[in-house]
Amino acid sequence: MKALAVFSGGLDSILAAETIRRLGIDVLAVFFETPFFSASKAIETAGAIDLPIKIKDITERHLEVVKNPPHGYGGNMNPCIDCHALMFRIAGEMLEEEGANFIITGEVLGQRPMSQNRGSLMVVERQSGMEGLIVRPLSAGCLPSTIPEERGWIRREDLLDFSGRSRKPQMALAKRLGITNYPSPAGGCLLTDEIFSRRLKDLMSFNPLFEIREIELLKTGRHFRLSPEAKLIVGRNEDENNSIVSLSKEVDFLMTTPSVPGPDVLLTGSVTPEVEAMATAITVSYSDAKSGETDVKISHKGNDCFVTAHGKEKPEFKPYMI
Repeated sequence: MKALAVFSGGLDSILAAETIRRLGIDVLAVFFETPFFSASKAIETAGAIDLPIKIKDITERHLEVVKNPPHGYGGNMNPCIDCHALMFRIAGEMLEEEGANFIITGEVLGQRPMSQNRGSLMVVERQSGMEGLIVRPLSAGCLPSTIPEERGWIRREDLLDFSGRSRKPQMALAKRLGITNYPSPAGGCLLTDEIFSRRLKDLMSFNPLFEIREIELLKTGRHFRLSPEAKLIVGRNEDENNSIVSLSKEVDFLMTTPSVPGPDVLLTGSVTPEVEAMATAITVSYSDAKSGETDVKISHKGNDCFVTAHGKEKPEFKPYMI
């Protein structure tokens, strides 16, 4: 007998996997990776409990959900209900190839009022096409019977009945199971982050045919919308500068201030003289020249040119900041 665990790497998914493994059932953790959530935490925590894990990139299918979620968004750009349904649907598609019989998840009834209430959990099951095959070991006692229970693969009395937002029951269970090293419950999905969501909404509004690298760029620097066709990204430190340069393309405009310390700045899209003037002014303003005057090096399509630009007080650019 084998189960696929839709695995986040957090305490709840660790406990769900351990609860099922202790019933003598093999568990394979599956982490669904996209540009919005990284597998690093899941890989680390799975390794800590010697749980086999498989990483599956679902970016293409997930982006369609992000762009047009049938059940809408949460507090920011997080389409939690539709995202969970997609993950369970894909997990269901993997059952046969992995030789697994059912799916488990660490969801706890009522822990997240919008996406983990009873109605939402049932909607997710129906939309995923996996009705009856999704077991939530931490809250099974509060939820309808599942196919694995009805067929005798697992017994309800071996599962739990956690509900609500308190983490104390999970922490107590972890202590009983000897699990001491687990991550804090801070969310790992960028779609729940207010600033990232604002940037993504801007990208989708002005460039619906965006590239994956443009999502990666949303994670770094300060972002300015200079026109409907042009956006500027300003590095805040050496790591961000390196990231901006590595994600740039020849068609972009890379700007630096060679005579004074300053950021690497990336200008993308259609560039008019007015946009270029604004971009160079911002470049100088965030350099050590500040509101003074200095040369700006502009690299574009393998060619470099130099212009002299005046910086301004940073609050002047606030209306353009995303």
